[in-house]
Amino acid sequence: MRVLVVEDEPLLADAIAEWLRGETHAVDIAYDGAAALERLTVHAYDVVVLDRDIPTVHGDEVCRELVGWGAAARVLMLTAAAQVADRVAGLSLGADDYLTKPFAFPELAARVHSLGRRSRPAAPPVLRRSGITLDPARREVYRDGRYVPLSPKEFAVLAELLRADGAPVSAETLLEKAWDEHADPFSGVVRLTILKLRRKLDAPPAVETVTGVGYRIP
Repeated sequence: MRVLVVEDEPLLADAIAEWLRGETHAVDIAYDGAAALERLTVHAYDVVVLDRDIPTVHGDEVCRELVGWGAAARVLMLTAAAQVADRVAGLSLGADDYLTKPFAFPELAARVHSLGRRSRPAAPPVLRRSGITLDPARREVYRDGRYVPLSPKEFAVLAELLRADGAPVSAETLLEKAWDEHADPFSGVVRLTILKLRRKLDAPPAVETVTGVGYRIP
């Protein structure tokens, strides 16, 4: 998934991003509301982890703007305010979930994963195609019963290809979903990751190149 973390405390923002990247998500960071709105107009995020009390543009206004655009991104609002009235106010703005500080990183990651499922069309909990089995919850991949160790980026790309259910996925879409904004679109990282996937998945070839379109798992 593509996740935007909006948090004005750099150490906390970086720690959240690092944890979520370990869960195979592509993560961008904004340290204030204006930067968050700028990124939201450029990238299609699945989930936004949004601190409510941020500078330049308040988190409430960021959430209100995002909902007003009709964006598909789900919002997990963070705040130090734990009162029921505060949670109700945040949810009434259009936030999908609410988490108070301090929080446990595994719980935050679980909530992000749950919201990410809701931002996409329904998909089976375990993805299967062409002898490949991918379990997002366990972060495990098997090919014809053989365990296949994958890096986080390889796992994310394979998940996108399997979710497409046989349809081709462009390199641009894979780059958008599996890498953050610092990825160089001209570096060939998608092609290199596909090559590594093909090697690890072994024969028969699992990932096809559709000339001029992208890649697919038939």
